[in-house]
Amino acid sequence: MDNKETRNFIEREIDKDLKEGTYSSVHTRFPPEPNGYLHIGHAKSIVLNSGIAEEYGGLFNLRFDDTNPTKEKPEFVESIKEDVKWLGADWGDRLFFASSYFDKMYEYALVLIEKGSAYVSELNADEIREYRGTLTEPGKEDPGRNRSVEENLRIFKEMKDGVYEDGKYVLRGKIDMASPNINMRDPILYRIAHIPHHNTGDKWCIYPMYDFAHPLEDAIEGISHSLCTLEFEDHRPLYDWVIKECGIEVPPRQIEFAKLYLNNVVTGKRYIKKLVEDGTVDGWDDPRLVSIAGLRRRGYTPESIRKFVELCGISKAQSTAEMEMLEYCIREDLKPKVKRLMAVIHPLKLIIDNYPEGQTEELKAVNNPDNEELGERTVSFSRELWIEREDFMEEPPKKYFRLFPGNEVRLMNAYFVKCTGCDKDAEGNITAVHCTYDPLTKQGTGVEIGRKVKGTIHWVNAGDAAPAEIRLYENIVDEEKGVYNEEGNINLNPNSLEVCAGFVEKSLSEAKAYDSFQFVRNGFFCADAKDSKPGKPVFNRIVSLKSSFKLSQ
Repeated sequence: MDNKETRNFIEREIDKDLKEGTYSSVHTRFPPEPNGYLHIGHAKSIVLNSGIAEEYGGLFNLRFDDTNPTKEKPEFVESIKEDVKWLGADWGDRLFFASSYFDKMYEYALVLIEKGSAYVSELNADEIREYRGTLTEPGKEDPGRNRSVEENLRIFKEMKDGVYEDGKYVLRGKIDMASPNINMRDPILYRIAHIPHHNTGDKWCIYPMYDFAHPLEDAIEGISHSLCTLEFEDHRPLYDWVIKECGIEVPPRQIEFAKLYLNNVVTGKRYIKKLVEDGTVDGWDDPRLVSIAGLRRRGYTPESIRKFVELCGISKAQSTAEMEMLEYCIREDLKPKVKRLMAVIHPLKLIIDNYPEGQTEELKAVNNPDNEELGERTVSFSRELWIEREDFMEEPPKKYFRLFPGNEVRLMNAYFVKCTGCDKDAEGNITAVHCTYDPLTKQGTGVEIGRKVKGTIHWVNAGDAAPAEIRLYENIVDEEKGVYNEEGNINLNPNSLEVCAGFVEKSLSEAKAYDSFQFVRNGFFCADAKDSKPGKPVFNRIVSLKSSFKLSQ
């Protein structure tokens, strides 16, 4: 085991449990509700729970807490499975559903009624809330609290058999209406809901509440350590009460950790759902979202997200991270792994007037100077090229070292070219730039003739460059205004997506979904998995090259 000081508090607690013999092995789970897509915050729980199981040579379950059919869909089940698998959390054959335990949960509910630990209530939701009391005032007893066991059993069975309409009765735990912990003031355990379930169909018209179902799911599966986020800390006494009252011999232990919060991002499912339904974004996997599917489609890697979780750490203290940290992680992951190719996002024609018309030559280019294993490639060069529109200015400011009349620059991997002028249309817009080249500067060094230039620009050959749609993303949130406005709606950034008609090296025309590259000077890009077609590539900018984040932060 690692030095005690380098281990997080959860590992130290597990070490203690194993040493004292409370548990002989470690068994964890990731228990999502299938009512939406997962987001970056869920990644922390996935990485933590699967990582703890792997560290201790234990078992890891993927379990769907599907106890609320009003919001759950098979689509969400499949998306979650894909996300968890993509992040590298291997559940093997340990895939479970809470709905598979509905029969057992019903039997446990009968046990509680027979013990006098649960009763049927006829109060509606508003009345239950009123009877519950406040943080400073105790609650009042439910009128049905002292019903006989026999009557409670009869009504509860009739609830199961579909005798009553939704809302007529609920089953409550009989605990303590004066408890300082409001969760312990006779919580609801079951409610009536005549709604088909995605797994069980019409078999059930009563469904267990999360606080009753979750500890039983853990117990049934033999979970040793139920790792969850801090909002469940106040629910832990109820978790333990359910386990004890149901007679579970080896109780699982709930341990809470701080959530992963990102500043100025949208993670709430209802907000993302609204963005999707309003057509503001292109589905739950829109690359502007921090859903795991969105991050994957944008081009983030599992390794970068796992590194981000590691940097954020595991603690009890609530804190927030900046998006710049996640961007740092993907840059560091991709830098040594991907080819550095040339692409022009905002194209402007460059004409080399003294280059032979009709001639094309092949020039060598290194694929990644930081990784020799990625080798070299050849790029074609001719009289007409595409360059970035921002790489030419007719009247430049000081310290502008790119193309302007009379200035000489290096064309990356090619030649020195000197600007001689430009063409304009009737409205005065620049339509082409003219240059001359120096054939003695082939491969762009100029060393042999003792010349240097201050500027280097990239290009693609207009003769065979592949047209490509290139998507540039910003935060979907207007960061200056904050995430939400006074009405509770998202402050949308109108510039969150820019779609550009650019040109890329010929080889990129056949890029496959999720293929990633560094486009020289423009950032890291990924072939879009939804809209790219063979010969018609679409590239999403994952992240720019520049970063303000320092690891020492």
